[in-house]
Amino acid sequence: MKLIVAIIQNADRPALSAALRRAHIQHTRLNTTGGFLREGNTTVLIGVDPDRVEEALNLIQKHCRERTVVYRPGAGAMHPDAYVSPVHVTVGGATIFVLDVTPHKIMN
Repeated sequence: MKLIVAIIQNADRPALSAALRRAHIQHTRLNTTGGFLREGNTTVLIGVDPDRVEEALNLIQKHCRERTVVYRPGAGAMHPDAYVSPVHVTVGGATIFVLDVTPHKIMN
């Protein structure tokens, strides 16, 4: 079995979750926070058979797109009186890890 860990933007979560459900690919979503822009992310855990990894990766690629946003550093980012020009930053897409796993169930 394979475990796909995909870190995506919150904006991409609804479309990706819907696509995974339509494909009958079970997944778990975790709310996470990114470090660079300190924006919310979603970490999606997807457990699939090895023959469905490419299908899941294709859905992630289709629904998690890069986009350009304007980032405006807050006051005091450099000097309190300094004007800081907005910066265009590319965000989105997905950071993906594919791991080999052995599932275990614990039952009482």
